[in-house]
Amino acid sequence: METYTRQSAQAVAVQDDPDARELLQRAFDRTSRWRADFAGFTATLVVNDDGAEHQGTASVTMPRAVEVKLPEASLQQWAQQQLAMMAGHRAYRSFNQADGKYVLTLGPAEAHPLGRLVFIHGDGMNSRYRVRDERICQIQRAMERVQFTINIEDTTTTHDGKVLTTRFSVYYFSPSSGQLTQVESFTDDYVEVQGVVLPRVRRVTFAEQGAARVHELRLSDHGLLNH
Repeated sequence: METYTRQSAQAVAVQDDPDARELLQRAFDRTSRWRADFAGFTATLVVNDDGAEHQGTASVTMPRAVEVKLPEASLQQWAQQQLAMMAGHRAYRSFNQADGKYVLTLGPAEAHPLGRLVFIHGDGMNSRYRVRDERICQIQRAMERVQFTINIEDTTTTHDGKVLTTRFSVYYFSPSSGQLTQVESFTDDYVEVQGVVLPRVRRVTFAEQGAARVHELRLSDHGLLNH
């Protein structure tokens, strides 16, 4: 999934709903994140581009620095984007530093299979989530250049009872026409190193020039960084 710049947040004249806040915070608290003192990790990297393997190295230094070394420039950029996305999702933050800093409201009561709708007002992305069984099951965002929906299809539970996503799909739509422009399917696997759950494999399937292509990122020989 690509990264896009948020639009400027508009002033919000909506009353915060305590029920929406409680629903989303429970899901937030169940999501697995690295500890506040987690410094990052290094790893050996292999990127498989539809059967062609490229070997390199990766370093993730919290909170934002990601360095990838691969001989192929476009794959290096792709791998760096994927690791930055994973690190951003796993980085420590409190609920009030994340979606909790916005005004939250509930959508209408309904028996949707992915759960109750929660609107996030003022984040500049027109975000809305569906929450079920203390898990975020769907994320919708709409920005100037892109509109997308993420369906979280499968998860795993860590040793401390937290939830990690293992399979999800991203549906991209044209903001002007609403037409589907791309679908990416993600599969993630993890490894525990000295009590820290780290990414091990990410496989992404996507459409390109009339064919379904696969990129796979594999990490091994993980080493934890120290502050």
